[in-house]
Amino acid sequence: MELGPMWEALGLPGLFLASFVAATVLPFSSEAVLAAMARGPWDTGALWAAASLGNWLGGMSSYGLGRLGDLPRLARWTGADPGKALAWRERVRPRGVWMALLCWLPVVGDPIAIALGLLRSDPWATALLMFVGKAARYGVLLVVMRALV
Repeated sequence: MELGPMWEALGLPGLFLASFVAATVLPFSSEAVLAAMARGPWDTGALWAAASLGNWLGGMSSYGLGRLGDLPRLARWTGADPGKALAWRERVRPRGVWMALLCWLPVVGDPIAIALGLLRSDPWATALLMFVGKAARYGVLLVVMRALV
């Protein structure tokens, strides 16, 4: 069974799950699933919502993993000065939350989300900005995919 038909059989919950997994440190492409489903009978808004929400929650799970981390311990483990790491965190924290807009990027998006958690960025601002970035990405992808169908 091909990737497209398998996920199409799962419908919108399958797209949600695929998008969630793609936003974690596990290697997976939700774009392939979305492309297959964009050729099907699903409503564009429903596809956008399932992909955006799944990917956002996956990104927030990576952020949560980062929040579980201990920056001073990580600094000591890497040979850095824990005091300097904490000072750096306080210097970056006010503006660093804007990096959440970039969590949609392939390869570096997941580490950004983890770093935002480790740096203790504001969870509400992080969640909002991460959703905006991810939803905009899926919106653009869907517009292009629907135009090509």
